[in-house]
Amino acid sequence: MNYAVIKKYDIANGPGVRVSVFVSGCRHHCKNCFNKEAWDFSYGSEFTDEVIDEVIEACKKEYITGLSLLGGEPFEPENQGGLAVLCEKFKKNFPEKSIWCYTGFDFEKDLLGYRVGDKKTVDRLLNCIDVIVDGKFIEELKDLSLIFRGSSNQRIIDVKKSLAAKEVVWLEGKWQRKMGSGSIYE
Repeated sequence: MNYAVIKKYDIANGPGVRVSVFVSGCRHHCKNCFNKEAWDFSYGSEFTDEVIDEVIEACKKEYITGLSLLGGEPFEPENQGGLAVLCEKFKKNFPEKSIWCYTGFDFEKDLLGYRVGDKKTVDRLLNCIDVIVDGKFIEELKDLSLIFRGSSNQRIIDVKKSLAAKEVVWLEGKWQRKMGSGSIYE
């Protein structure tokens, strides 16, 4: 697996200051994707154990609130194994910090329905991830006022509550509002 970039101080892809890993490889090819260069699975650099250690080290800073996974597409089968190792190591070291994952796949149909990748590896990832923003970016539904998502079809899902309830549970609170409809810092 390859990764496109690691941002060690990211405030755009989840709450607080986060470390964000942008993986390479995506078959969704959404119209007007903001990261088209990362569609190519060979783009960027190899995702090695040393890179995992670098990400974990960056997350040690007290002001880092969590890890975000983006792409490319984190749930492409080629990316699942490497990210599962990263996420398990992250949760072992930082159980109080959150993992957000952005995926073009549908939470129920593709991830819980195991239509993509290996069931055991998908389960490993879902057991570590706290929040998933799911759904392909749809240009015609683009809404710049949405918080932490690009188009109105995308959902911000509380993974732990969803797995327990066996149905989609949206992350509660401020994340469902639009910018300008109340403080995002409540």
